[in-house]
Amino acid sequence: MLDYAHLSALAAVIRTGSFERAAQHLNVTPSAISQRIKLLEERLGVVLVVRGQPCTATEVGQRLCQHVEQVSLLESSLHGSLPGLRAESRPVTLRIAVNADSLATWFIAAMAKTEGYLFDLVLDDQDHSAEWLRRGEVAAAVTAHDTPIQGCDCHPLGALRYVATASPEYCARWFADGFSEPAAACAPCLIFNQKDRLQAEWLRQVFGANLQPPLHWLPSSQAFVDAALAGIGWGMNPEPLVIDHLRAGRLVALRPDQPLDVPLFWQQSRIVSPVLGHVTRAVVHEARTMLVPV
Repeated sequence: MLDYAHLSALAAVIRTGSFERAAQHLNVTPSAISQRIKLLEERLGVVLVVRGQPCTATEVGQRLCQHVEQVSLLESSLHGSLPGLRAESRPVTLRIAVNADSLATWFIAAMAKTEGYLFDLVLDDQDHSAEWLRRGEVAAAVTAHDTPIQGCDCHPLGALRYVATASPEYCARWFADGFSEPAAACAPCLIFNQKDRLQAEWLRQVFGANLQPPLHWLPSSQAFVDAALAGIGWGMNPEPLVIDHLRAGRLVALRPDQPLDVPLFWQQSRIVSPVLGHVTRAVVHEARTMLVPV
């Protein structure tokens, strides 16, 4: 049998990144944390923690972290049906993968409607967040994948609407003769990161061509809006973030009649469904309030 005090020490080191912060988290000394990790590594015969700044997990160490977090969630789900089971004094931590634009527009409101949980959010593109679930590294994910991942339940949320936006001054400089294919190929464009395909997808939708405009790399939802307002480039911004700017004329839509709707889904591990029920209801309700119906 695995020693769960040792496993908890391992999970704390990996999540906090250091032995000292793990010790503070578990209210023990750093030497106690070090001894528990050492005993666990000696028993299993493998290295579990790569010591550094921050400390990181080996492949086996990561698998053990996932195991102990799932056990914690499963034990939490028993408290309601077994009153005699002593509840942990610490809130349950939920590790969830979510895309940056959902986090910037509606997901925080869903978090606020839950109690008794701590959130450990992993940011990734909606087209890639499902991989975290497949690897077992998160309990749930906001994703663009509508097919249930093995062992998961899938709930449709609605679509996050994106609008191609730029400042009036930018449009006057780059699109003086209209938003045409030649002009779009030359005008600087905003992109979040290498996984971001929204701008390219929208250009294909509008012109039916694979354009390669000059790129500004800005890995921040708010920076996208700020850069568009400053006239640095045009980009696909979530409508909830720019609707007031559009109404005030600080931004303009390049093609008002051609938004880009990205359907989103909430996928959660079926194993921990009992403890995630309240969170799932909050996420689905808030998403369907804020997002565009599909």
